[in-house]
Amino acid sequence: YVPPQVRRAQEALDDKKREELGRLKKMVNGLINRLSEPNLSSISGQMEELYMANSRRDMNATLTDILLSACVTAVAMPARLVMEHVLLVSILHHTVGIEVGAHFLETVVKKFDELYKSDAEGKECENLFALIAHLYNFHVVHSLLIFDLLKRLVSTFTEKDIELILFLLKNVGFSLRKDDPLALKELISEAQSKANTVEKKLQDQTRVRFMLETMLALRNNDMRKIPGYDPEPVEKLRKLQRTLIHNSGSGKDTQLRVSLESLLNADKVGRWWIVGSAWSGAPMIDDTSNKTQPKLHVGKVSSKIMALARKQRMNTDIRRGIFCVLMTSEDFLDAFEKLLK
Repeated sequence: YVPPQVRRAQEALDDKKREELGRLKKMVNGLINRLSEPNLSSISGQMEELYMANSRRDMNATLTDILLSACVTAVAMPARLVMEHVLLVSILHHTVGIEVGAHFLETVVKKFDELYKSDAEGKECENLFALIAHLYNFHVVHSLLIFDLLKRLVSTFTEKDIELILFLLKNVGFSLRKDDPLALKELISEAQSKANTVEKKLQDQTRVRFMLETMLALRNNDMRKIPGYDPEPVEKLRKLQRTLIHNSGSGKDTQLRVSLESLLNADKVGRWWIVGSAWSGAPMIDDTSNKTQPKLHVGKVSSKIMALARKQRMNTDIRRGIFCVLMTSEDFLDAFEKLLK
């Protein structure tokens, strides 16, 4: 039972929150509508100020919703527009914190998975794929995710998959070759064997042949064989990104090395790629037997070390054990062996 006065207070709080979120959405929408290459610096600065003044969770949710409604439509979006929107996310990812890019990436990947399974007729899948490709181009996400997506498409290998593979290779193929040539080589051989097995089932043989030719051109580093390939716009925006990030003093590596499976199961297993992320508490490992934790035997340690451990507030057996190992080991190999035990 919730007393009426408490209920009224909660309703007032909800209304106040809704009003605040509405106001925030208007402000972010106004900035995104004016987004273009020349004013990217000022808009990213204003977005940073909004991040400082509001809750990060609200800001992440609002920004992601507005960007997705701007970029994910039933018609193919201009590449330039998608690039500028992703570049803004990339700059905020480097200057505000990695949770900005992580939230956006997770939402995009989950939405892509949902639309891909539902066989949507429009160009939403391609637009979402473009967002993921440019998140990789602007160093928000590692090539691991791109290879996971390509492997998934190669394993099903329908006509829609072939179009998506071609789209992705045209956008990020040469970057993938530079980052992980071995993984690309394996993917190409997998695609070739898959093409040989399902060739008779597909009506459009020319697209399969074109895809294989594109892959071979990538392997041989031959840019001329890929029609419409123009790396200049991405390079120009990368240069702008480097300038803006350099000015902010964020030189650390903030690429998210996260797999497709981890992103899709984030609600079940937690978001290990975001430091300090809140987690709902669903069990990571289904432990039905509820076994007791094994006791840690570190050998005899002096009472002086144990007193130190207590002083440093090592309040469980495991913590005390690890502390004693680190304090009493002769060298790193000895510490490693003891920690393993």
